[in-house]
Amino acid sequence: MSRRLPPLNALKAFEAAARHLSFTKAAEELFVTQAAISHQIKTLEEHLGLKLFLRKNRSLLLTEEGQGYFLDIKDIFSQLIDATEKLLARGAKGSLTVSLTPSFAIQWLVPRLSKFNELFPDIDVRIKAQDLDENSLTDDVDVAIYYGRGNWNGVQTHKLHTEYLVPLCSPLLLNGPKPLNSPNDLANHNLLHDTTRRSWKAWLKTAGVRNVPANTGPIFSHSSMVLQAAVHGQGVALGNSVLAKPDLDAGRLVIPFSHSLESKNAYYLVCREAQAELGKIVSFKDWMLSMVEQEQI
Repeated sequence: MSRRLPPLNALKAFEAAARHLSFTKAAEELFVTQAAISHQIKTLEEHLGLKLFLRKNRSLLLTEEGQGYFLDIKDIFSQLIDATEKLLARGAKGSLTVSLTPSFAIQWLVPRLSKFNELFPDIDVRIKAQDLDENSLTDDVDVAIYYGRGNWNGVQTHKLHTEYLVPLCSPLLLNGPKPLNSPNDLANHNLLHDTTRRSWKAWLKTAGVRNVPANTGPIFSHSSMVLQAAVHGQGVALGNSVLAKPDLDAGRLVIPFSHSLESKNAYYLVCREAQAELGKIVSFKDWMLSMVEQEQI
């Protein structure tokens, strides 16, 4: 004779309804409708061939069979919850591999990583720097930092900073022989470009600057290279306000003009949906979002 278990969803509905003695509260806990709870209870009663609940004076009561069944299965659900919590607690330790671009690693994560290590000494963070951020959430990676508009399928995303593109230069350049008093003075300096020249073109257009050609100046493959070129006085960069923060705070770079360009893209922390509640991933995500909240400019 085969031993067929009742449907799990029906058991969950029964356990919640029996614990609350309310279909309404069970529905709220399980994020379903009251009708769905009633349907699951009916399915379970038909499966067992027994009546589990009685309605009396607008109240919900367990039958004798229902009471005995509830006392037996509630311990099973408690054990399942305990087992899950233990599993997630074990997941709060061990190694955590983070994939991200070299620029974000160098300019943002690495300078702050000691703070995470102090808070979570049991988590061993491993940095995997890759030029391509999208699709870098491979089997050997727990968390990735993507750059874009947040519309990736099959992953859980958390937006980090709101990003602004701002002009950046060395303080020596700002007050040098060819000072930068207004955006029109950019005509006397090299424009430093990150990958393409589109960003400078957009900034100059929105700033109302027409006498500065955006089709000249060196192009760098990484944002960190653009910032370093600006630090060494090689020209004026249009940089990411997030990545430039360490150099701005240290006085190696300054913002000569207040006009900024809000980027349509941003950095996102990305993880697999199935691992989103894993302890070490939750710890890293919460820490990053907390740091971002403190630093957002």
